Amino acid sequence: MRLSELKTGDEAFIVKVKGHGGFRKRIVEMGFIKGQRVDVLQSAPLQDPVKYKVMGYEVSLRRQEAEQIEVSQDESEAADITEPQNVSTAAHYATHSARHTINVALVGNPNCGKTSLFNFASGAHERVGNYSGVTVDAKEGYADFEGYHLKLVDLPGTYSLTAYSPEELYVRKQLVEETPDVIINVIDSSNLERNLYLTTQLMDMHLRVVCALNMFDETERRGDHLDIDTLSSLMGMPMVPTSFKTGRGLQDLLREVIHIFESQEGHDNYYRHIHINHGHEIEQGIANIQKFLKGNDLLRLRYSTRWLALKLLEKDTEAERVITALPEAQQIIEARDVAVHRVKEETGEDSETAIMDAKYGFVRGALQEAGYKVGQKENTYQVTHRLDALITNRWLGFPIFFALLFLMFEVTFTLGQYPMDWIDAGVSWLGELIGDTMSDGPLKAMLVDGIIAGVGSVIVFLPQILILYTFISIMEDSGYMARAAFIMDKLMHGMGLHGKSFIPLIMGFGCNVPAVMATRTVESRRSRLITMLVLPLMSCSARLPIYIMITGAFFAVKYQSLVMISLYFIGIVLSVIVSRLLSTFVIKGEDTPFVMELPPYRFPTAKAIFRHTWEKGKQYLKKMGGVILVASIIVWALGYFGTSGVAESLEESFIGMLGKAIEPLFVPQGFNWRLDVSLIAGVGAKEIVASTIGVLYGEAAFDFTPLVAYSFLLFVLIYFPCIATIVAIKNESGSWRWAMFAALYTTGLAWVVSALFYQIGSLFYS
Repeated sequence: MRLSELKTGDEAFIVKVKGHGGFRKRIVEMGFIKGQRVDVLQSAPLQDPVKYKVMGYEVSLRRQEAEQIEVSQDESEAADITEPQNVSTAAHYATHSARHTINVALVGNPNCGKTSLFNFASGAHERVGNYSGVTVDAKEGYADFEGYHLKLVDLPGTYSLTAYSPEELYVRKQLVEETPDVIINVIDSSNLERNLYLTTQLMDMHLRVVCALNMFDETERRGDHLDIDTLSSLMGMPMVPTSFKTGRGLQDLLREVIHIFESQEGHDNYYRHIHINHGHEIEQGIANIQKFLKGNDLLRLRYSTRWLALKLLEKDTEAERVITALPEAQQIIEARDVAVHRVKEETGEDSETAIMDAKYGFVRGALQEAGYKVGQKENTYQVTHRLDALITNRWLGFPIFFALLFLMFEVTFTLGQYPMDWIDAGVSWLGELIGDTMSDGPLKAMLVDGIIAGVGSVIVFLPQILILYTFISIMEDSGYMARAAFIMDKLMHGMGLHGKSFIPLIMGFGCNVPAVMATRTVESRRSRLITMLVLPLMSCSARLPIYIMITGAFFAVKYQSLVMISLYFIGIVLSVIVSRLLSTFVIKGEDTPFVMELPPYRFPTAKAIFRHTWEKGKQYLKKMGGVILVASIIVWALGYFGTSGVAESLEESFIGMLGKAIEPLFVPQGFNWRLDVSLIAGVGAKEIVASTIGVLYGEAAFDFTPLVAYSFLLFVLIYFPCIATIVAIKNESGSWRWAMFAALYTTGLAWVVSALFYQIGSLFYS
């Protein structure tokens, strides 16, 4: 029987995982191993993908991937699970001289609370998200504790240290090349078995590790039993119960970091290097490979030779690349191939699977010896299940999603209008005050018509920006974004994209730059590339001031939210069309399985929401005092001066001449030269479009129709992403070619769509 054949509510036991390569490896790493019980929880509204529960986690798989997993509803057919193994020891670590600075790397699965620890310990205001991959780069912070200066590095969340995803490669590179003094392995203690798989890989790397058993308050409420001292001893590393919502255990954790930093290995029951027994043939293969690796001093100092040997046995491409330059490369590969062949003969499994099974066997044995039992006092997933029954319901999932989007924009528009009016009144008062007290001249004109008119026309939208980011923060931190990806996967797959692509696309409503960086969470390069190319079609918050300015001026209040929604909707529709065209004709390749953790709902604290929102607000204000201030002054100067000095009118100024020169290009859209100039100014940053319009029109009324206004909004929606987004696409794609492609196709598409709308609209509206 295949897993895909089971219905909602069914349960079964895994007999075998079929398939090959990266697919099979990731499925096993996520906990789909022989003998494990799997519960079918729920299907997405379009019946694909399906949510399963395995090892205490809720994950989703597409049906075509679930077909590769053979299951049985008879537990006895899957009963020959790998037996728990004995734990052996080996101590080979040199004394580490005491220093006052300790370099600490934070490593853990996504959703384990790693970034919350980072924020709590360092006070750094980094983003916390309740879905895989929100930390897309290493963030640095600092903490001073008991005479030590701790440099904390928050590494991306990852399930393992294979070469499967960009995050895994990045974490490996940091651990190998930067070699932190101590690693804090943050573990979701409510799901120990799955989380400790990553811990076993850290053990292979022979690093100093302290484990933070995070969310321990949840395990206590559930009534779990665990002998922490025994588990610490068996794993060879101290384990500290923590809860980073409240800061519980943080001081104890930092004390253990200092203690393990100062200690010599083997002198402490909780600090000793453990060799996991992977079975006779694999251990023999490791020994044969190590004979060659230990002969190279440079390699031996940089890597744990045991870890490198294990990676070679897993046929890890990065590990193979490392040894290709060695004189003994051919002999090492031959020794590896012999060991792989023998493992296949003896166990019937490939070496990758055998190693993973051995690690899970070790974890299972250690937990058994530590008396680990899951309590039944409280079902921590009960609330999650009730919410999911509603939020991911086949008939209600999509309406709820679109209702939330409508609510977000309606509140942003209506509630934000009050503080917006106050700020607008303040800006007008300041302009009048300076206008009445200063004598006429270039300085007064620059202050009133340049700085105040330009920056003021954008800063008034700060309340809407803050409200928008508050909504996005709540949806991300609560876990709803992961559900949105779950219900949207089939549609995304039809677009030629991966279900995980939905998360960066939604993030694009906030800012396209971090959204492009978040595409690293998509393992498939094909889907990752298409996602970053269509991301500019997502209306970032920088466009919001333009939307509000034009919409508020040309459309009745009762229609303003609908106009705003229509712009976002058109952007989404265009992204569907473009991504389908790109996946069919331009970027081809294989997709990766949709395996994504669906964490329990955790309502974010008011402090976390406020911190996230205020950070975005500060970024917005910094932009006011930087690029937009400079741009406003430049636009004013170009409008104030002409070829003969001070221009008598805007049309005779430098900016007027520029606008008149390019005006023929935008005749099909009905734009005037002022709108043309504002579009050119917006290439640097989209807010500059609003500030430029504010400078060029000043107190004058807009001299174009609602039809032109909406055509202009369509152009702003689609055309050239900001320079920062173009650079981000270049960095993430590794090529200027794709960055330039994004710039050109969006601008061309914007011209065509806005021209069509205006020309067709002109037939019905005059």
